Amino acid sequence: MYVFSKRFPINNSIFVLFFYAGIHQSILIAQLCVGSLGDPVVKIDFGTGAANYSFTAPGYRLTTGTCPNDGEYSITTFQSNCGRQWHSVSADHTGGGAFMMVNASNTPGDFFLQMVSNLCPNTTYEFSAWVLNVVNNPTLIKPNLTFRVESTSGAVLNQYSTGDIAVFSQPIWEAFGFYFTTGAGTSTVVLRITNNAPGGQGNDLALDDIQFRPCGPTLRTTAPTGFDTVRVCEYNQTPILYQGSLSPGITTPAYQWQLSKDTGRTWTDIPGATSLQYTRTPTTSGYFLYRLTVAESGSLGISSCRIASNVLMAEINPRPVIHAGPDRVKLAGRPVQLQGYSYGPAGNLFNWTPSLYLSNANVATPLADPPQTQSYFLTVTTSKGCINRDTVLVNVVDQLYIPTAFTPNGDGKNDRWRIPNLDLIDGVTVQIFNRAGQIVFNAANSGVSWEGSFQGSPQPAGVYVYLIRFPDGYLMKGQLALIR
Repeated sequence: MYVFSKRFPINNSIFVLFFYAGIHQSILIAQLCVGSLGDPVVKIDFGTGAANYSFTAPGYRLTTGTCPNDGEYSITTFQSNCGRQWHSVSADHTGGGAFMMVNASNTPGDFFLQMVSNLCPNTTYEFSAWVLNVVNNPTLIKPNLTFRVESTSGAVLNQYSTGDIAVFSQPIWEAFGFYFTTGAGTSTVVLRITNNAPGGQGNDLALDDIQFRPCGPTLRTTAPTGFDTVRVCEYNQTPILYQGSLSPGITTPAYQWQLSKDTGRTWTDIPGATSLQYTRTPTTSGYFLYRLTVAESGSLGISSCRIASNVLMAEINPRPVIHAGPDRVKLAGRPVQLQGYSYGPAGNLFNWTPSLYLSNANVATPLADPPQTQSYFLTVTTSKGCINRDTVLVNVVDQLYIPTAFTPNGDGKNDRWRIPNLDLIDGVTVQIFNRAGQIVFNAANSGVSWEGSFQGSPQPAGVYVYLIRFPDGYLMKGQLALIR
């Protein structure tokens, strides 16, 4: 992300100095597109170091060595100073791939030729490329380049010469570019980069991120005041009317609104959205970017013919997924812990109402000790201000009813020994012992329901002992009769 930038007019050009992650980068564009640009049609970024690109380097040798000599080039992700008066270049211009390292030939001449196809006839394109002067000694020969775009027959469509590329105290990538227009029936051009200075003592450079982008009249999109950038919760959405406008320059314009859900890395056409207006209707949560593209009628389906507008943004934030937990049963005088929770990013705020008889109304799992049955409402608020609510009931009983006998004979009546209203969530355990002291039933974190068997075998009739253990050490003990 650029921390900040400054733009400076220079004659008919614009000089922009970017301060990027602590590394200076500058861009000089010789002829400005006064309208809008489209996505890159061609982008040569040299990948992560592979050398199988379709360009040619006339008179230059490809080397896999780390220190190319005069008349050699390499495709590399870094460049050391090689014991020469060079900068050490730790990365390409974007910091994540490879670049072309060129040690100039003694004789000036072309060092990069590329055929560029699939362009649109009678269309203006921006060409740009990033260059770094690897030499760190200002007394040595400086790179001096000419970028030229030609028709396949050799006619020059436009060109730009850099003059001597300055020496800096640290490695600085600079972008150079210009604009050209294809002719009628022209869909293929030739990019030629010429080194005007001799090699030998200096003239060593790095080249990266060569691209072409369509250029056209000014295409703008607007939204009602305050709605060009929207950040709302999903339940607060309203329809938004986006409006496009196009300055003169396209004879028969065709429009297509586009959507990106990956912060602008890829764009997809919105079906049916083919006019200057588009109404955004409420959607599920997500991060949505919208823009309008335009091309001459009949060329809209060709991405290399389209220009694109500024971007409108809608950040739709979800309500938190929450649960106040299961209803609880508590014995009079003994608190229970509420089991509230929420899914998603950390930082959600919890609030229980009413706050009466709660140990802390602003945590997910407070202790509750109401004197009588009480409903509690949990409200959870995300860092984006979106809320959700749920409720839980705390049922208060004066004492437990513990049956003293049951008859597991399969008649459907009193076949199981149960303790109604006994809540085991907090770690209460129930155990049943036979006369030999063997545990024949154990319940924890689930309901109490014994059918009178142990390990699949029915237990004999008789008197058994039950033990109810609470997490704080409190015990309840008694006897029950199994009758057959």
